[in-house]
Amino acid sequence: MSTSVWDLYGDALQRQPLVAPPSRRRAAWASLWRFRTYLRPYASRFVIMFVVALLGTGVGIVTPLIARAIIDGPVANSDRPGLYALGALALAVGIVDAVLTFVRRWIVSIGTLGAETGIRLDLYAKLQRLPLGFHGQWDSGQLLSRVMNDLSTMRRFLGFGLLFLILNVLQITVVTILLIGMYWPMGVVVAVSAVPVVALCLLNERAYTRLSRRIQDQTGDVASSVEESVQGLRVIKAFGRGRHMFAEFDERATRLRATALERVRNVSRFWTFLEVIPTVTLIAVLAIGALAAAQDRLTLGTLVAFITLMLSLIWPVAALGFLLSMTQDAMTAADRVCEILDAPETIVDGPRVLDAPRGALRFTDVAFRFPDADDDVLHGVNLTVAPGETVALVGGTGSGKSTLTALVARLADVTAGSVTIDGVDVRDLKLAHLRSLVATAFEDPTLFSMSARENLTLGRPDATEAEIDQALEVAQAQFVHDLPWGLDTRIGEQGMSLSGGQRQRLALARAILTRPRVLVLDDTLSALDIHTEALVEEALRRVLVGVTGIVVAHRASTVLLADKVALLESGTITHVGTHAELLAGVPEYRELLSADFDAEAELA
Repeated sequence: MSTSVWDLYGDALQRQPLVAPPSRRRAAWASLWRFRTYLRPYASRFVIMFVVALLGTGVGIVTPLIARAIIDGPVANSDRPGLYALGALALAVGIVDAVLTFVRRWIVSIGTLGAETGIRLDLYAKLQRLPLGFHGQWDSGQLLSRVMNDLSTMRRFLGFGLLFLILNVLQITVVTILLIGMYWPMGVVVAVSAVPVVALCLLNERAYTRLSRRIQDQTGDVASSVEESVQGLRVIKAFGRGRHMFAEFDERATRLRATALERVRNVSRFWTFLEVIPTVTLIAVLAIGALAAAQDRLTLGTLVAFITLMLSLIWPVAALGFLLSMTQDAMTAADRVCEILDAPETIVDGPRVLDAPRGALRFTDVAFRFPDADDDVLHGVNLTVAPGETVALVGGTGSGKSTLTALVARLADVTAGSVTIDGVDVRDLKLAHLRSLVATAFEDPTLFSMSARENLTLGRPDATEAEIDQALEVAQAQFVHDLPWGLDTRIGEQGMSLSGGQRQRLALARAILTRPRVLVLDDTLSALDIHTEALVEEALRRVLVGVTGIVVAHRASTVLLADKVALLESGTITHVGTHAELLAGVPEYRELLSADFDAEAELA
């Protein structure tokens, strides 16, 4: 049975992260070396590829020797049958070389593309496992650059650069030994010319590495600008800030161009010297060879073979600059990818699963602080929600309501205290199990570039049509049936083809469809008109029966969905009671709801 992409993704989610190198200073080779595990499934193919490439190099070295045999033999002795035989051998060698090249390229493509896919799957799965705090600190363009550009750079090096770096060094070594054996004075000249080549490579390495890393980082910045501009296009147009955003993009793109040109200048100087050295060496060899041939110390065939072999070294020597540049790019790319793979996973699976979950929710002395922040967002939060009970969470802007609700599904972890479901700390539950118990609908809903049905059943792909229709009815999201292709209509990236209220209703239906034990509504009704809100609230009253609910409320009408109200002020819960009790006894609560409620009429 073939393995599906979902099986591979599941394996990637469970896979342990690669062991980080002991020092980031050694990250260049160490980071690249870590990815050898992805090449192991293709080890046999890489061995065959290397053998085939080695044979191809050998064929290239043999060809000048055949030319020497032809010149010093059949040509010098006017041996026509011998000329035909050696000519046929040379033709056969050329055909073999072409076949070996095809086989090598075919095999290396299978291996390197497979390894790249494996790394990309694990990298994507790692991004899924990382906490929201990590994603809040990274530009999406930087992550995209690593998943796409950096992995492609590594693949090109593994499939081409690494192979030819080894082969070219072997070819230079073997051919130099052969040249010394043919006629040592000229061979020594060739060997000595390798010294400045090695020196140039060592001098160029550090500068190229620095520029390569800067270019890859700036490429991520440019990608971030493009993504932000596309996603925020409506805001940019609404405020007439197109020129301003273009200026920012132009600045980043110009900076990338300047760095790229600096690298081009660096590489051009390097390659120029690499081209000059073989040329100067060839002139010296021709002078020595001509003198030796004139004095009969060297046959014409040997001279031709020597020159041909030496010419075969020009590309390997000149390509060293390109190959070493590719090596530096790959090492820098590997280091950037390892920055993601090495990021700590602060939210990890627990061992437990609830057999018969009831949905009893409890916050005990909960505190939360964002990474690198000085003050707690939440502190000393205590709240108990019985199974089937609904609590409205009310508080001013910035009081920590959304942060508190995020702790239930472990979108973030408490920094002190505990959140429990049925007496079990949520950190002790398996993540997949926990998030099947808790469903969250957000104020700013996220929809994906897929069909309305796929967005709706994201949390429960096995839902029946009847269950889908019921969830749509509760959320008053029947508008999806009026779309051009109904539920199968693609709604576009971020659901931009829908209104804000439509996106909220579809996200609410998605949460309801999962049939959770705990339903968290993070101000989910804020974008609805009064009439639609009333219909949704009426349906939610039926849905919330038997379901533990936390409703973040800004409107007084939404508070009436709850059995009790918790008032959140300055990061802690100061009052808990019924709506009427808080109206009567808590002035801060009356002030929060004053825009929507007539307190005296409500108390009456």
